[in-house]
Formats: sequence, C-alpha cells, structure tokens
Amino acid sequence: MASSIPASLTGRPVSPWAEAWRRFRRHRMATISLGVLALLVAAVVLGPFAWRMPIDAIDFSATTRGPSAAHPFGTDDLGQDLLARMLYGGRISLAVGVAAMGMAVLVGVTIGAVAGISRGPVDAALMWLTDLFLSLPQLPLLLLLIYLFREPLKAVFGPEGGVFVLIVLVIGLFGWMQVARLVRAQFFSLREKEFVEAARALGATTTRVVWRHILPNALGPVIVAGTINVASAIIAESTLSFLGLGFPPDIPTWGRLLFDSKDHLDIAAHWALFPGGAIFLTVMAINFVGDGLRDALDPRRVL
Repeated sequence: MASSIPASLTGRPVSPWAEAWRRFRRHRMATISLGVLALLVAAVVLGPFAWRMPIDAIDFSATTRGPSAAHPFGTDDLGQDLLARMLYGGRISLAVGVAAMGMAVLVGVTIGAVAGISRGPVDAALMWLTDLFLSLPQLPLLLLLIYLFREPLKAVFGPEGGVFVLIVLVIGLFGWMQVARLVRAQFFSLREKEFVEAARALGATTTRVVWRHILPNALGPVIVAGTINVASAIIAESTLSFLGLGFPPDIPTWGRLLFDSKDHLDIAAHWALFPGGAIFLTVMAINFVGDGLRDALDPRRVL
C-alpha cells in the first residue's frame, strides 16, 4: 500500500527534477508530444540505416509517383525516393533547430544575466541593444546576411557545412532577445531574495552568487523558451529553404523539399504533403512539450 502513496506524503525526499517529471506527466498532450518527438528523432537518426535507398538515385521511369510499396512516400520529378530524402533532410532540419536554439539561449542568458545583475548604464545599454534587435526587420536582414556571407562560408566549411553554419548563426542572431529579457526579469526578482542576501553576507563574490544561486533558479523559464526557439528555428530554416536561400538543391531538407514541390502540386501533391506534415508535426510536438515544461517548472502552479 505504501508504494501507491505519493512520496511527498510519506516524508521521503523528492528531488526537484522528479517533482518536475511528475508534473510534466500530468500534462497529457505534452506527454504524447514527447513520445511523437522521440519517434521523429529516432526515425531521422536510425531510419537511414533501415531504409538504404540512396537519396540521389534517379529513376526517370518512376517520376512523381505516389506512395507505393517500393516508395512509401512516393517519388519526385527525377524519380528520387522521398522517404530516403526526408530521413536525410530531417536530421539537418532538427540539427539546425537545436544548434540555433543553443546559440540563442547562450547569447540570451549571457546578456540577460549581465543586465540583470548590473545596475545603471550597463543594464540600460544591454536593454537598448536588445530593443534594437527586436525592432529590426528579421526576414529582409536574414536574406541580406545569407546573400553576403553564403559564398565565403561555403569556401571555408564546404557547401553543406558553410550553409549550416550560416543559417545557425543568422537564426540564432535573431532569436536571443526574448531569452535575454526573460533572464533579466528573473534576475531582478531573484537577486533580492533572502538566500542571495545570505550568500552575499557570507562573502560570496558576484560571480559565485550568479552561478551558484541565481542562475540555477532562473533556468526553468529558459528551458521553456529554448524549446520554443527550436520550433521557431525549424520554421525559419524551412522558410529560407523554401525561398531558395537555404541549403543547396542536392541537400534535401524539409524546407527544400517543399520548395522543389511547389511547381508540381497539381500532379504530385504527396511531394509537398509529407515534408509539410513533418514540419507541422515536429513544431506542434515541440510547442506542446514546451507548454508541459512551463507547467512542470512553474512552482506557483499546483498540479
């Protein structure tokens, strides 16, 4: 009988992460979305080992065919297998989302923490910089940066690596502002708490106070914002690829597949349906996971 009683009622200590996981599991859509997201990641990572069809194998006798046993997702205008191309491109799309999120969170946490722990002109200057980036028209600037720096980076990192680095940089460059504002607000709230004042009274330096006391308690909202940034980065990469400014034509990201299919929607709707559905399903799952994390990591919410 004791095993069915929650640990919080039996007197046994419960770690914060265990409590967060218990709260997260109460969010049904977040739990389902986490499973869907795990299946998508497993498919794009392990799928190419099971489905060994080459992504560049051309078969002019099987162009723009619908789903079949030989080609479960159909073929494109060159007879290339769409399932193989989607599995390959999914790894790139997800990698861009995670890498751009990491960059945005790193920059945002750094600027937000410095602004939140500082007072006076430093805070004002960093918030002025944040407001400046928020006011910039993002899509025209993204297009301009890609036009200016795509060829130099391709010469340094190669055709695929150069575009990957460039897209991650430009998406991360315009994704850190919300994180910075969120971290700054958390720092303003936490730096006046009793445990922070106690640490200062015991002689802790500002750096130690930030790293050991304030930042760990501010990470909950940052994790939630990071999940949303992954979804935004995937959409941004798909948009750039759809406009023809992302990865080269021989690198089939989900956005590039949509771009290639736009002239064949009347005869090969499946060509756009599958990559579009993958983008939709991934972004929706990430957003539901972020919603569940928000509820799980909010100590004021009772579940």
